[in-house]
Amino acid sequence: MSSGCRVCLPQSRMFGLDDCQPLTPDRWLNEGDTVSVGNVKLTGAALPWAYAGHVVFFDDGARLLISGDVLFKGGVGRSDFPRGDHAQLIDAIKRKLLPLGDDVKFIAGHGPMSTLGHERLHNPFLQDELPVW
Repeated sequence: MSSGCRVCLPQSRMFGLDDCQPLTPDRWLNEGDTVSVGNVKLTGAALPWAYAGHVVFFDDGARLLISGDVLFKGGVGRSDFPRGDHAQLIDAIKRKLLPLGDDVKFIAGHGPMSTLGHERLHNPFLQDELPVW
């Protein structure tokens, strides 16, 4: 058996891939750091309340946010993991993501695309008052 991490091995095998070795990043991203992918420059924003170390990326020129598992169409990410905090996650979405603009489209970690404007108006997790059923 290889010396891969306990999480990597089952995940690799589940998808029919070779065993993976644990990764060590060259550096950690800080709030506002940019990452270049080809000709695209993405600005990172830290939202660690979903998962420790979680970062979202924004391409201002394309008005596109890559939200990962922080924001979904009609939902938000899980915050029940260690060091997760639901109230801080919602606050971070409202303070860091929604001010980017209603026109900003976003790609979630899974599920359909949406816009920040649509979520601001319709996402039940981002409403100040909960609906009465």
